Amino acid sequence: MTSASGGADMVDWNLAVATATRLVRPGPEVSRAEAAAVVAELRRHALEAEEHVRAFTGMRSSSLAAAAATPVLVVDRPGWVRANVAGFRTVVQPLVEKLQARRANSAAAGVFGAVGEKATGIEVGALLAFLATKVLGQYETFAPAEPSLEAPDSPAALFDKPRLSPEGPGPGRLLLVAPNIVHVERELDVDPSDFRLWVCLHEETHRTQFTAVPWLRDHIQSEVQAFLAETDVDPGALLDRLREAAGSLGGALPGAGGREGRDGASANLLEIVQSPAQREILGRLTAVMSLLEGHADVVMDGVGPAVVPTVAEIREKFQQRRDRGANRLDLMLRRLLGMDAKLRQYQDGAVFVRAVVEQVGMEGFNRVWTSPNTLPTKDEIHDPAAWVARVAR
Repeated sequence: MTSASGGADMVDWNLAVATATRLVRPGPEVSRAEAAAVVAELRRHALEAEEHVRAFTGMRSSSLAAAAATPVLVVDRPGWVRANVAGFRTVVQPLVEKLQARRANSAAAGVFGAVGEKATGIEVGALLAFLATKVLGQYETFAPAEPSLEAPDSPAALFDKPRLSPEGPGPGRLLLVAPNIVHVERELDVDPSDFRLWVCLHEETHRTQFTAVPWLRDHIQSEVQAFLAETDVDPGALLDRLREAAGSLGGALPGAGGREGRDGASANLLEIVQSPAQREILGRLTAVMSLLEGHADVVMDGVGPAVVPTVAEIREKFQQRRDRGANRLDLMLRRLLGMDAKLRQYQDGAVFVRAVVEQVGMEGFNRVWTSPNTLPTKDEIHDPAAWVARVAR
């Protein structure tokens, strides 16, 4: 399958971006002056949050160059799509090469060719259009190398415009999705300035994690690449797993029966198509992501009282929104895509971080960043005392 950019690929990424941009719902209605004020305030809060996070956590970037190399971009929903497509292309390149080699030497070419890169591009675009309305902010661990921005469409453009074509892996970048932040602050009826700073505190914690812990990005990247290397590209095996996935669709709705994962939740598509080796790798990745997300949640609330006067109200309303969920279709998509697992990462990780800090203090907790061996295992995320006994003492 030849991509629109002229090289072999699994997906027509340009078509994916065009599809997502066409399908994504518009953001909240604001005047141009209001939009400009939101963008400017988010940029200020991102800078302010950096010092608050470092003071609270005791974590410092390994070098000024490391921090400077991870820019903060304020984007709209199409900008988020473009940024993530560039990141996807960088991450999945080893899998693309694996598929290319198989197609060159087997009948699999006919199976995958029948699907077509354009059909896959449309499917990916539809998925991105759904996700683009959900994300408030994101630290892109595998962002392409600089230059990361295209020239704006006009001198008066408000939002940053990430490049679509990857140029090799870069040091990462922080994205703030302005329309989604405005939408949620209005839905919750909270103080806009406080909410924007609160979101920036969470995302800046992620940037601090990766700039202060030099080995963390490479460790996660190696785990992701190991996961992709274990991908079974045999069409027969994949179809068998997809048949199993089709049988589990009923379990994706609350209260329905269906296959249950090890944690009691209905299995999502990602879990179903995994090999045993991939499940083991994903267990380690889940523990790491639970740590990172839970740590960010603890920091945003811990910093909050001093700099975000309404943090208690924001947290209460935001948690109610998480718990309430959405309509049945939205819930089904979240379950199938593993977004429910993402929410559990916030909750489980936050419980772990608070328990460890309570037992050994922030300095003792920060031993978690010493090496990959001091990261909590999936079991230790649910048993903080076990991690403390193994590492902190």
